[in-house]
Formats: sequence, structure tokens, C-alpha cells
Amino acid sequence: MLFNSYEFIFAFLPITFFIYFYLNNKRLIEASKGFLVFSSLFFYSWWNIAYLPIILSSMLFNYVIGTSLTKDVKENKNKLSKKTVLTFGIISNLTLLGYFKYTDFFIENFNFAFGADVELLHLTLPLAISFFTFQQIAYLVDSYRQETKEYDFLNYAVFVTFFPQLIAGPIVHHKEMMPQFANIRSKVINYRNIATGLFIFSIGLFKKVVIADTFAVWATAGFDTTTALNLFEAWATSLSYTFQLYFDFSGYTDMAIGLALLFNIKLPINFNSPYKATNIQDFWRRWHITLSRFLKDYIYIPLGGNRKGSFRTYNNLLATFILGGIWHGAGWTFIFWGFFHGMALVVHRAWSSLGFKLWTWLAWLITFNFINIAWVFFRAKEWDDAVRVLASMFSFNNVILPSFLSSKFVFLEPFGVEFGNGIFNTIQADRSIVVWLLVGFIVILFFKNSTLILDTFKASITNSLIFIFASIISFYKLSGYSEFLYFRF
Repeated sequence: MLFNSYEFIFAFLPITFFIYFYLNNKRLIEASKGFLVFSSLFFYSWWNIAYLPIILSSMLFNYVIGTSLTKDVKENKNKLSKKTVLTFGIISNLTLLGYFKYTDFFIENFNFAFGADVELLHLTLPLAISFFTFQQIAYLVDSYRQETKEYDFLNYAVFVTFFPQLIAGPIVHHKEMMPQFANIRSKVINYRNIATGLFIFSIGLFKKVVIADTFAVWATAGFDTTTALNLFEAWATSLSYTFQLYFDFSGYTDMAIGLALLFNIKLPINFNSPYKATNIQDFWRRWHITLSRFLKDYIYIPLGGNRKGSFRTYNNLLATFILGGIWHGAGWTFIFWGFFHGMALVVHRAWSSLGFKLWTWLAWLITFNFINIAWVFFRAKEWDDAVRVLASMFSFNNVILPSFLSSKFVFLEPFGVEFGNGIFNTIQADRSIVVWLLVGFIVILFFKNSTLILDTFKASITNSLIFIFASIISFYKLSGYSEFLYFRF
């Protein structure tokens, strides 16, 4: 089930909302928790019920391990040390994730390296396995550090399965969520939270179905269906995906925040205008913030962070981001994307240590273009697809200008410049794509993000009109099956 579907918006959500608060109103607190868990698992199972046992067994396993880690040393009669138990728990989680996500990747590379012919398993990746695995690993580590005290499986199940953040994050900590669920005020309908939540949800829905899905058509054509691109088509293709991913993930994040607010739960900030960043470090402080936090707290810092000299710091950065790339997908393009970002962070840190500074506009331009180029590897299905798009982006042998400019720029013809109509025909676009790209830049640079809206939101006529407009246009555009990009990770 998708947030951007009629069955979710007009059936699942209202039914879940009213029954949950009805049970709370009747002081049936445990029943309301149980119903929320049941609803979240139903939401998850709608995609493929065959994978329901996986998330259930994962929850039970991690709950048992986490509980044993939180016990006092004197209470723990197990002869195994807590460090051994933690290591076992983490390895078990990573093994489950690795089996479904990376088995075929390893088989493909084994076959290539040794000329073997091992048959691929063609495993379907269980929905949200990357997110609920990382979330539970964080829980185990926090339990080992004595930062959690959870002895109730129902509470733990609410923490893991809460449907607004179950599928694609944010990756939350136990201490961020459970105090909110336990707060008595969260059991009562809060009309201000409802107004804010519905407004943020409508903005996110508009971003997804109106903006992101529009860019998706051109990005898909450029990456997947064409064999040759001219210069402008190549840039339009890369920028279309850059904006598609931005509005898709930003839209999901807004919708998750809005949905959680309906239940009086505030999710942590996960997306904070990342394309406004003026350096790569700033970008990772704004993009998928909870994943960056996880990589920092559970990989970068345990490796030594920046405490053991520059050379070790650079290696730790590279290792962290290569692992971040692997987390996103089983493919060499993802690994290279992670390595690419890791190298950029190394260069940025070295540059900063020299004390040099760039003009703000130039720093932004370099950062944005680096991110745009890196996304090419992130999006491409195969290495050759990435090379094809990038080669066209930086080749001046395939330039086509509009025919009405031919009289003024005829002197460029000897250099291979051509003139004609339908510059963007190969990617199934017309000149409107230029307008959409300009709108994309305006929105990402000058509009408020959901974080600022949450801080300043007031129920007003203006906001009501924005909500109505965004909802009507979005409902009109709802059609077919359009999953969120991060569902694939």
C-alpha cells in the first residue's frame, strides 16, 4: 500500500485514525497499541504478505536480544558477555539483510571472476528490510549502552512498525519514539496537529504525484530507453532525475511527518533543503539526516572518527560512505557513488584545513553539479548507462540548437553544431521541460521546507487554500502504480 493511493488515503488512514483514538478514548491503551501494530503490519503486508513472517521474526529476535542486553549484569545469568550477544545480534541482522539484498550480486561477481555458472536466486527484496534492519541494529547498540529499557514486546512492536516511517524511514531511535507513545497527551485527538499534519501531507503528496512523477518520465526515458542523447538531452536527463529524487524523497518525508502528526507523534527531521548546500559536508547534514546520523554514530565514530590523525580520518570517511553506497543497493554503481561522495568529503576536509573559502554562489554551483553528476551513477542500472549519459553531458559533438537561432549562430555549424526542432524528442519531452527545470530550481532554493513550515504553521485562509489546491491537483493526478524511489533500498 502506498501513501499516494486512493485505498490508503480514503480507507486505511481514516479507519486506522478513528479506531485508534476511539480505543484510547475508552482507556483501552493496550488495545490501541495492539490495533496500531496490527494496522501497520496490514499496511506492510498489502505489498506482499509472504514477507510478513520476516519482519515478525526479526522483531521477536531483536526484542529478545535487546532485552538481554538491558538486563543488569547480576541479573544476566547467561555466560556470554554482552559484547558477544551484541555482536551476534548485529551479525544476524546483517546476514538477513545480506541474503535478500546482496546474494545475487555476490553470485554475479563470483561467476565473472571465476568463469563459473552459478544460477542466480532472483530473490525479491522484502519491503523496508534495509530500514527496519538498521533501526533495530541501532536499538541493539543503544540497549548495549544501557540507553533503553524496554521489557514490553507490544511497545517494541509499535516502535518498529509504526506505519508512517516503516517503509522508508526516518531511521528512528527508541528514545525518540517511545516517550511520545507513552505520553498521555498523545492519546487524545489534537486538532492543531491534525491541521498541520494534513497540510504537510498534502504538500508531500503534491511533490510526489505532480512534480516528481513528471520528472520521472524524462529521467526514465533518458536512462533506460534511449541509446543516444544530445548535449541538452543528457543534461535534462540528469537534472530530471536529480529533481525527481529530491521531490520524491522530500514528498515521502513530508507525508510521513504529516501522518505521524495525526497520531501526535513528531518524527525526527530527515530532509532539510539539501540542494541549498554550499559544500558536500553540508549536503550530508541535510540529506537523509537520520541515515547520516546512523553512519556517523555506528560506523564512522567506532572506526575512530577524526581522533587518530588526518590519514585515518580520510580512510574512515571513505569506508563509511562506501558502506553507505552498498546499503543503498547491490551494484558497482552504488559502490562507486559512495566512494565518489567519500572522496568529495576527503577533498572538502583537506581544502577546509588550508583555510581557503569560495564565494557562496560558486561553492553552491560546484556542490550542486557534483551532486547532480554523482546521481547519474546512483540512477544508472548498469555502468554503461552511466557512462553514456555522462559522456553526452560533456561532449560538444552532439549539440543541437533551436532552429530559430540558426541565423544568429550559423558560424557554429563548422564546429558540429546543428539546428532543428524537437531538441528533447529522444527523452519524450518538449520545451516545457525547460520550464519544469526552472520551477524545480526555484522551489529547492527559495521555498520553505517542511521543517520551517512546522515551526510557523497556522490555520489560515491562505494555508487552507494551499491545502485544497494541492489536494485536488494531487487526487486528479493519482493513477496507476508509482512507488517511492527509496522503497527500492
